[in-house]
Amino acid sequence: MGSAISWLTTSDNWGGSSGIWQRLLEHLRYSAIALVIAAFIAVPVGLLIGHTGKGSGFVIGTTGAVRAIPTLGLLILLNKLQPLALWPVEAALVVLAVPPILANTAAGVAAVDAGARDAAVGIGMNGRQTLWRVEVPLALPLILSGIRSASLQVIATATVAAYTGLGGLGRLVLDGYDTQNLGKAYGGSVLVVVLALLIEGLYALAQRVLARSREGGGLDHLPLAPVIEAPAIS
Repeated sequence: MGSAISWLTTSDNWGGSSGIWQRLLEHLRYSAIALVIAAFIAVPVGLLIGHTGKGSGFVIGTTGAVRAIPTLGLLILLNKLQPLALWPVEAALVVLAVPPILANTAAGVAAVDAGARDAAVGIGMNGRQTLWRVEVPLALPLILSGIRSASLQVIATATVAAYTGLGGLGRLVLDGYDTQNLGKAYGGSVLVVVLALLIEGLYALAQRVLARSREGGGLDHLPLAPVIEAPAIS
């Protein structure tokens, strides 16, 4: 650990085209691209499944099967098609990120209290309005939890990009071992852990803010339909 700290605290290691800042930016770029693509795929599908109640068995089976796919093995296989390209890395990371986002989104919407849906229908909302104005806000903590889980998995796994000749923090680890510079190798590993912890902290803060904003909420934000009293019978 001492060698890692010494390497990390050497200013020369932070600059340049292969320095820490450059590798960190590459790592964040690989992770962000994969998460955005995964969210565009998984969130709409999860909302549809959770809202309609159809396909939940498919989600459980599919997510379980996809999670069993080894990311590194898939990456090596895809890299054979086009070596040194970015898309095999992104494809492998997207496959990793989709299951937790999809499962949590579908489960979050499906778990919305039936009374909330009935209240929305009672004030005249259609299916789409009920989804976006009632179900999504109530399911948002669980949806965010799925994205949070996917983010941590992707950030930790994006190091595999280095196996295909690309950059990222994994490049520091591989280059460190190749040159017997253990300080660099361990330093790269420490950076991955620190980055994951920082992202975890940001998500935890976002969920705490969301929880505070929802305190005293429930369905109070929904406009209530007027109550029409029946005329008295004399």
